[in-house]
Amino acid sequence: MKLAPFHLTYCTNIHPAKGFPAVWESLKRHTLPLKASLSPDAPFGVGLRLSGDESRELLEGDTLKAFKAWLLENGLYVFTMNGFPYGPFHGEAVKEQVHAPDWRTEERVAYTLRLVRILAALLPEGVTGGISTSPLSYKPWVNLRDEAVWRPITENVVRVAEALFALRRERGVLIHLDLEPEPDGLLENSDELIAFFSDWLLPRGAPLLAARVGITEAEARDALLEHVQVCFDTCHVALAYERPAEVLARLRAHGIRIGKVQVSSALRLTPEDPEGLRRTLAPFDEPVYLHQVVQRNAGGTLTRYPDLPAALAAPLAADAAEWRVHFHVPVFLARTEHDHVATTQETILETFAALRERALTEHLEVETYTWSVLPKALRRDLTALIARELEWVKGAL
Repeated sequence: MKLAPFHLTYCTNIHPAKGFPAVWESLKRHTLPLKASLSPDAPFGVGLRLSGDESRELLEGDTLKAFKAWLLENGLYVFTMNGFPYGPFHGEAVKEQVHAPDWRTEERVAYTLRLVRILAALLPEGVTGGISTSPLSYKPWVNLRDEAVWRPITENVVRVAEALFALRRERGVLIHLDLEPEPDGLLENSDELIAFFSDWLLPRGAPLLAARVGITEAEARDALLEHVQVCFDTCHVALAYERPAEVLARLRAHGIRIGKVQVSSALRLTPEDPEGLRRTLAPFDEPVYLHQVVQRNAGGTLTRYPDLPAALAAPLAADAAEWRVHFHVPVFLARTEHDHVATTQETILETFAALRERALTEHLEVETYTWSVLPKALRRDLTALIARELEWVKGAL
């Protein structure tokens, strides 16, 4: 929905679906009632998530044309897409495979270009579009110091930027690709994000783009900054123990733009006795998604665990001051119903405060994709949960 200057929606990756017909059905079942209750007299935005297979299905025959007509008929519009998870996202183990295929591969490029084609067809006139994507790869899969890792990644991101540049020049449609830092991703925090832009995308990518589209390197640099932006996920910012205002200021100083703010919240608690910690977090230990744990130590250093079971199995350090757990919980919760477990909602509120001072993006998307694996004490009717989250965001803004 439009909350000037923002478009606010939720990400449809919360809906279990396999195949585009199931995606479409989930919009009928959940998104239409949300539109009726939250935005009955105005268009309602959709944050569309499609898997690799679903993106192919939507481009077959007249399906895209029919889907666009249905959206218009029902007062819905797509302005942002989630192009991070490529494969199945519910009902089976996803874990680190959420990063596959990574940005070294041809299929990641092809998938992203299919999403560009879809979004370009669905965007309302005059609305800017965005596609969030993975943090390039998963750290355990690569050698961070190897140029043979960074070179193909940079070239592939530039290939997508070239398509976006051509779309803007030929049709006047503006879409940006939004890189999403995440725990243990190749891009995990603002330092790594800035380093990718400063060391690779701009110095190595601008000459490539300039040669391909016939513009100067300075113009190519500007084009890359316009078409490659950041998905600022508030849960992931909190897991990096970064302050939103500081991160946003640093990115702005480097010319890096925010394509989308993903509104999400992590678990936060003070680790005390190991047995109590295991009992408290046991309901959140589930087999589908990665739930990385980032421990802040008394001296300010961070200790990272790749998943919740690894963190719970490790000896608890005497100087462990705080745990933050990558488990998306409803954004309206400041605390959970579990003993001693709070959330990182404060990071959301700090982000909103920064946005009130300077509207750094038009796109806001609530993303609590873990509804199906939430502990029963936190699980409510899905449509009602989404409505409550969106209403909370409206009030908090």
